Amino acid sequence: MKIIAIADTHLHGASIPQNILGIIENCDIIVHAGDFTSLECYKVFASTGKLKAVCGNSDDAKLKNLLPERIKFEVDGIKIGVVHEGGLSITNTTAMRYLALEMGVDVLIFGHIHRPLIEKSDVMLVCPGSPTSPRMADPTVVELIIENGSVSGNIIEIEGKCCDYVAFSRNLENSQKNNR
Repeated sequence: MKIIAIADTHLHGASIPQNILGIIENCDIIVHAGDFTSLECYKVFASTGKLKAVCGNSDDAKLKNLLPERIKFEVDGIKIGVVHEGGLSITNTTAMRYLALEMGVDVLIFGHIHRPLIEKSDVMLVCPGSPTSPRMADPTVVELIIENGSVSGNIIEIEGKCCDYVAFSRNLENSQKNNR
C-alpha cells in the first residue's frame, strides 16, 4: 500500500500543479494534513477518491466546517493519525509523540512547519513539508509504504521553488566556490 502524505499546499484555485499531480496519481491513498487554503483546492484532491484530510489553520471557514481537526484510520494493521499542528514545536517533536500515543496510532502525520521530517521511535512522526511553499527546505511530500504490517517512509523532493533562505544559501555557496 502506497500513501502520499502532503500538507501546506496553500493553493487558491481549482487546479493542482503538475509536479504534485504526477506523484498523487500513482498512490493508493492521499493524506493531506491541512492548509489546502481554499475549498476549490480541496475539491480537486477529493475528486481523486483517494483523499483523507484534516483542516489547517490557514484553511477558509468552509473547509474548517467541512473537515475535522483530527482523523484516525487503519491500513493493513497500521493505525495512522492525522492533524495539522497539534501543539507542535519546530525543534522538538516530544509533544507530537505524546499526541500520537494519546491517539493510539503507530504513525502521526502532521503539517504546519512546511519542512519535511520523518522520525521513528515507538511511533513514527511524519511531516511531509510543503510542495508549494517550503520553509528551510525544498518542495517535498512523503511516501509511506505499508507492507506486511510494517511501515517505511521516504521524503520525496519534487520540482518547484525552494524557500528564499535555501536559495540564498545555495547562491552564496556557489559564489564562494566560483571565487576560489
